[in-house]
Amino acid sequence: LKNNNRYHWAEEMTQNKDFKFCRFQTCTWQSFGHRPTEKTPHDFEAMRLLEKLAADPGIVAIMKERELVVGTLGEMDPIDDRLMQKKQQEGGCLLGYNTNGGARIDIKLRTDDLQSFRPYPELVSTLIHELSHNWVSAHDLLFWTNYAQMKSEYLYTHAQLRSTIVRGKTTAELAGLDKKRLDNVLECIMNELMGEMRQHGLHPRMIEAPIRQRIQELEASRDHGKRLGGATSGISSATDTQGLSARELALAAAERRAQEQQKRSDPSHSPKER
Repeated sequence: LKNNNRYHWAEEMTQNKDFKFCRFQTCTWQSFGHRPTEKTPHDFEAMRLLEKLAADPGIVAIMKERELVVGTLGEMDPIDDRLMQKKQQEGGCLLGYNTNGGARIDIKLRTDDLQSFRPYPELVSTLIHELSHNWVSAHDLLFWTNYAQMKSEYLYTHAQLRSTIVRGKTTAELAGLDKKRLDNVLECIMNELMGEMRQHGLHPRMIEAPIRQRIQELEASRDHGKRLGGATSGISSATDTQGLSARELALAAAERRAQEQQKRSDPSHSPKER
């Protein structure tokens, strides 16, 4: 597809040439049962939105950090979608899904009434959520740890670009991020996880330590001018990391942090009296 990033970000802010979304697919008006109206965004607007998500500097950083390649980033059919209907019957709301570990990711772009698109920050969270399913299918502590660390990286990427102005706005403003979110990353993520994890019988306090640790690593990397996941990525030795890819290193770090937190929270792992 032709590169239309100029509509969204700076000219040089594009997908990584190796780690990227290879194709984009939107729903046509036939999916809605009627032609687009003044209040129903056309599919070319949905295409531009998918392209904006793919080229978002925060998403690009995540993709590059974990060496991710997604075959297709698509728009989830807002009406004729059996998975969405099944989820609604179970009392939930399906906002996206990941097929075959990242072969295809579909995102619900439109509001239920089809009159507009969902807020951009919500779309980003959904996309990061689905990217986390590339490694972990269940919504367990490892999944949420990995998700929270990726979300931290997303927010820190935009925080680092505060001095970059694109058509009179920072990238954070273009991404719908306010200063409070960028200045209080841990609080922002914990508040988001509160509602999400509750649905699965979990609480964000269970993974607060590994999230806090990743944020500290990001701050250290920023202070020392290192890339994400560099020497401070949390793997202990060269022996541990030998032969692992960046995506495997990232998951290993998330899993190690989650295990450390679980040990601290589990009384059976506490020191015993002699």
